[in-house]
Amino acid sequence: MKSKTRIPAAEQPLSRAGTDGKANAGNVPFGIYIHWPFCKSRCPYCDFYKEVRKNVDQESIVSKYIDTLNSYRPLTGDKTVTSIFFGGGTPSLIKPCLIEKLISHIQKSWPCAADIEISLEANPNTDTPTLFPDLKTAGVNRLSLGVQALNDADLKLLGRTHNLKQALDSLGMVLQTFDNHSADLIYARPGQRSEDWEKELEQISGFGLKHISLYQLTIEEGTVFAGKGIRPLEENAAAEMYSFTDNFLNRHGYPKYEVSNFAVPGFRSRHNLIYWQGGDYIGIGMSAQGRIRAGEKIYAQEYGQPLEILTPEERAEELVIMGLRLTDGLDKSLFRQRCGLDFNSFVNQKNLSTLVEHGFLEDGKAFVRATPKGFLVLNKMIEELCS
Repeated sequence: MKSKTRIPAAEQPLSRAGTDGKANAGNVPFGIYIHWPFCKSRCPYCDFYKEVRKNVDQESIVSKYIDTLNSYRPLTGDKTVTSIFFGGGTPSLIKPCLIEKLISHIQKSWPCAADIEISLEANPNTDTPTLFPDLKTAGVNRLSLGVQALNDADLKLLGRTHNLKQALDSLGMVLQTFDNHSADLIYARPGQRSEDWEKELEQISGFGLKHISLYQLTIEEGTVFAGKGIRPLEENAAAEMYSFTDNFLNRHGYPKYEVSNFAVPGFRSRHNLIYWQGGDYIGIGMSAQGRIRAGEKIYAQEYGQPLEILTPEERAEELVIMGLRLTDGLDKSLFRQRCGLDFNSFVNQKNLSTLVEHGFLEDGKAFVRATPKGFLVLNKMIEELCS
């Protein structure tokens, strides 16, 4: 992408944003992401920003988060908050009373949807037996559990600090406590056999969760796995595993709606849909980012940094990257509303035609979407469209 123009803090705008970038903001989903970067240990595959600390001054950090939320309030105008997401790191380490404090502050500071989705990521092992009920009391209404594997050998390989029994016990508690829930698993692990993965899929789909996120293991530079020369499953085998997973979960009541996400109808992650559909959001906490349209301008927000202006072309590229991850595809009218450009004029038409001709894309009047074949080469396809 092209470089972005920084805006000095004193010049940050106080205008409101709308679906057309001019007036009422009520129709554009608006989310707030709270990043808690602290963990008890570092997973060997993880390349996200995080800090491993035993002692954290949670009250001081949350007070700073609240001050930062206040600083962004004028920019967002009367946008209605439709979702709050506590991610990490390990946000389940935050004291529930402080989670409640953050939620309450947001609800007092912004208009909030009556059916607001408030998600929090948690690990299965906790030293607090009442954690899940306490989180619900604090205001969390959607719990995402980082299971990652359903056997002790792979949990150890992945550097997880919980075992299978703890994972299963926590899943049971989450199901008892929340009406909306999700679990994460990682596949394409080194040497993973398809028959073993099928057993894990049978087990996780049998719990009755509303949502399942399945992420293919990738080895990123700078991680422990990379340093040890560990390799994930071979590429063709991983692609076959992905296709099998898609078909299996669809048959078991979890149709795919995004590359890595599967949900019971009506239980898609509303917060993540904001990212994928190009809605507005702000990010609080180290490494957290946001995107806000205010007036005629589109702002890139990063925690602790001055706002930056995104050009329409830069935002358009982001919308293509995110929108084609969805099985529904990219809505061309929303694309125009959220970046000001026409989709067909922005993308490489020659490459678009070739991708359609070879069965990687479906291009209609209202939507463009990846085919099952296209999802297997999504990154390459997006690169060609934006060239």
